[in-house]
Amino acid sequence: MIAPMPLHHRPQSEHRIRRAMLWAALVLLLLVAQTLLVALTIRYESTQAQNEVELVAGSAAAEVRRDLLSAMQALQALAWSEALPAPETAWRAGAAELLTKRRDLKRVEWRALSLTVTEAVDTPFLPPLFVLLPRQALSVETEVACAAALRSAAPMFSRGYFVPQGNGMGLEVIDLCVPVQQRGQALGFLVGSFALASVLESAITGSGSRRHEFSFVEGDGTRLARAGTPRGVGVYLAERVVDLPGVALQLRADSAFGRPSLIPNLATALVLGLSIVLFGLLLTLARDVRLRAEAESALAEALAFRSAMEDSLPTGLRARDLAGRISYVNPAFRTMVGFTLRELQAERPPYWPPEFSDEYERRQTARLGGAGRAFSEGREGFETVFMRKTGERFPVMIYEAPLVDRQGLHTGWMSAVLDLSAQRRVEEISRQQQDRLQATARLATVGEMASLLSHELNQPLAAISSYASGSLNLLAEAEQEGRFASASTSTSAPSPLPAAGAEANGQTTSTPATLPMLRQALERVAEQAERAGRVVKSVHDFVRRREPLHEPLPAVELFEAVMPLARMQARKSGTRIELDLPGEATHTAPLRVRCDRTMVEQVLLNLMRNGIQAMETDTPVADRLLTLRARQTHPRWVTFSVIDAGPGIAPEVAARLFTPFFTTRPEGMGLGLSLCRTVIEQHGGALDFGPGPGGRGTEFRFTLPAPGGAELGQTQASATSV
Repeated sequence: MIAPMPLHHRPQSEHRIRRAMLWAALVLLLLVAQTLLVALTIRYESTQAQNEVELVAGSAAAEVRRDLLSAMQALQALAWSEALPAPETAWRAGAAELLTKRRDLKRVEWRALSLTVTEAVDTPFLPPLFVLLPRQALSVETEVACAAALRSAAPMFSRGYFVPQGNGMGLEVIDLCVPVQQRGQALGFLVGSFALASVLESAITGSGSRRHEFSFVEGDGTRLARAGTPRGVGVYLAERVVDLPGVALQLRADSAFGRPSLIPNLATALVLGLSIVLFGLLLTLARDVRLRAEAESALAEALAFRSAMEDSLPTGLRARDLAGRISYVNPAFRTMVGFTLRELQAERPPYWPPEFSDEYERRQTARLGGAGRAFSEGREGFETVFMRKTGERFPVMIYEAPLVDRQGLHTGWMSAVLDLSAQRRVEEISRQQQDRLQATARLATVGEMASLLSHELNQPLAAISSYASGSLNLLAEAEQEGRFASASTSTSAPSPLPAAGAEANGQTTSTPATLPMLRQALERVAEQAERAGRVVKSVHDFVRRREPLHEPLPAVELFEAVMPLARMQARKSGTRIELDLPGEATHTAPLRVRCDRTMVEQVLLNLMRNGIQAMETDTPVADRLLTLRARQTHPRWVTFSVIDAGPGIAPEVAARLFTPFFTTRPEGMGLGLSLCRTVIEQHGGALDFGPGPGGRGTEFRFTLPAPGGAELGQTQASATSV
């Protein structure tokens, strides 16, 4: 393949750099101009907002001062009323009327010259002002203002002080002290208490209260009272001093609007909109100029990338037209079959084996036609056999999909071909290794059985030796006394053991008792010999037996086949084995499964031996019970269970229980449970474990398929009847 020539030469690179610099300068100038314009607009809006706050603050301060001076005049008028010849009582009606008219006035008091409160009238709109704390405790500021008013003979305002209320809140209050004189003689004081929050609310009615927050603050910035619907954000602030007789209040106005956004008004919005449009036009122009320069490079890179990708794929790619003729193959496909592209474009593909050629022709016609279109559009793979140029047949997996051009027209078919030869070889090697691993496990089991054989055969062989020696002694005794013939014709049947009284008197055993004792001894010899033969035959059958795979057979035969081997180990540890199968009493047909007899017997034996070994140490002898159970849990499946009464499985052991070569016994290989799971999964079932019934011990469960056809129906009927 000829490598493409480089598309970017040095003169073109320099021209591109100069062009990029011009574009960058133009964009930079535009950015600077637009940024300055937007900044000036935002600054203008900030100035307007600050001016508005200053104006509102001045207006509110003037309104507060006017209201408080008006209240001072009302109290002075009440003090100068003609009803004051008896000022201690006659002023109450006027004070109540004044409290009704002014909501910011909360209390009016009459104080004697000693500043003692003699009479007081509270506003009817709120609870009394001094409830939680007595008036005497909050009179310091008032007394100072009254002393100043007496000296100057003019009304004076006090400093603000906090009055707690019953709802957990409180009011910031200032007092106005008006001296009362008659004919030049001081009679006392009228004191009016004003709530600063109410003073603000009555002074800021209008549009300003909807856009700003107003508050009285101290010199250190502590807020005494606030009014206004919104909350200020602290960006635009203005403060004004409300100068009153005796005190100066500091009023602050805080705008509820923050700094102007990028689009605070129509002018800035138009500027930003035009800027965005201009930038868009610049980007579009730059894109159009750049696309022509990049088109050839992108096309060359795409073609080179596609070629490199197709050439590097180990999967064969094959393109065919609507008539089924090959139009393209990648190198992997040519290497796979060994033919050149010209050879592959023949009327009939040369990689079709001759024996399958006609069949493949019919299948291709069906697949490329209407019926095959739905199949190919599903992206489903199918397996078939191809032939190499050397004549070798090999399996392949083909995935086919329709080829669609840029107009959306169906122009052919694209196939991905996978060579399955290596996979088949790996599967065969894996199967052989699995068989060897199974054989190794069985040989390991036989090795462990050898120790059990020595224990099991010693007992019957010792019994055979004992009974044989006893029989020889009886024969020798009978021959010495010469009574063997008469004893053989005797019809009596005495006890097989001599009487204790006869031995005590020194008498010899009677001749008629010799024959039954001899017969009994010989029967025991035969029984023990048969027992030893059964033990040897069980191990022999387990090792050498290899019957056809996946045959239907009763579940009870699987248990009976391994029961003699399991009972040898069970007798050694004192374990009882209980078989739990559906019996004749329940009118249930015998459970049947389809499996490999030898492999499933290996699974059962491994699980039974593990259960017996689990109970050898921590389980009392009386509780050592191994339960073998089989049930039809599904019409298609039979569940086998091996339940022990051991201490259970620790969580850290359970996490690695099926890991190959993991074992908790020093003499174990760690392959038993791993092989058991592999065997069951090869049958399509599953092997798991959990606590036994009642949470005691461990239960290993695995499933095997039930036979199909008539046998399956019979099994389902039996399960239903159960």
